[in-house]
Amino acid sequence: MRVVIAGSSGLIGSALTAALLADGHDVVRLVRRPPKPAVEAHLTEAQWDPSAAHLPTSALDGAEAVVNLAGAGVGDHRWTAAYRQRIRDSRVLTTATLATAMADLRTPPRVFIAGSAIGYYGETGDTPTDESSAPGTDFLAGVCQEWEAAADPARKAGIRVVHTRMGLVVSAKGGAFGRLLPLARLGLGGRLGSGKQYWSYVSLTDTVRALRHGIDTEALSGPANVTTPHPDTNAAITAEIGRALDRPTRLAVPAPALRIALGGFSEGILMSQRVIPTRLLESGFEFQHPTFPDALASALTQ
Repeated sequence: MRVVIAGSSGLIGSALTAALLADGHDVVRLVRRPPKPAVEAHLTEAQWDPSAAHLPTSALDGAEAVVNLAGAGVGDHRWTAAYRQRIRDSRVLTTATLATAMADLRTPPRVFIAGSAIGYYGETGDTPTDESSAPGTDFLAGVCQEWEAAADPARKAGIRVVHTRMGLVVSAKGGAFGRLLPLARLGLGGRLGSGKQYWSYVSLTDTVRALRHGIDTEALSGPANVTTPHPDTNAAITAEIGRALDRPTRLAVPAPALRIALGGFSEGILMSQRVIPTRLLESGFEFQHPTFPDALASALTQ
């Protein structure tokens, strides 16, 4: 199988690329720099410029699946007006460029895995929330709605589109937990804000497995939450990290301090999202790491 991946250098994209190559599939990485003429067996590169809606059709030749994981990190900078625009454009423009290019092909890929996020739902409190729930009204919820709508050209062309709404990926290699775990090892771990907010997480291994499940499962289309069935509170997650690392977790960072330090991104940390992966479970997906101790143990051994 030939799979085209945008965002292949990130935490999830790198892991997905490695998993596909290990199973003998062909992977095309979309890059913005000049492509390397030869990367390794079964791995090639193609240059594109989503900000200019430029993608050579040759990059998609023979592809059975296209996966979009591109997007500026929501925790990489303070949310100035300019960075908010970058967060939005890096998701919406990449999706639109891919969807339009696929729709114009005589023989398009059979599936488009169009990345999204559980930010779609906004604040959910302690209410279990699945794909049937309404979108939120905050900044990230608005971005997610535009992000998913940008895939419409592919959908209208008859391509199966799966919107993988990602939760917090538990990994020591990057993402939110990639920042939290080193602090916890130093004894600086502790709840954030009240600690009562629900965090919907998923191991990196299960994230990759869910993406591949989306590629392979013809009955799955539309939104699919990529989170475990057992979201937990920030306080409980913090305590488990302390137990696993044998470090204290008595420190706490009050919400006002987080807002001063992180600006708009703090809302994503303080927001409660109790998200359930109903669509994945109904389509037959089984989690290898269904609980946080399982996901954390996996992260600490990778």
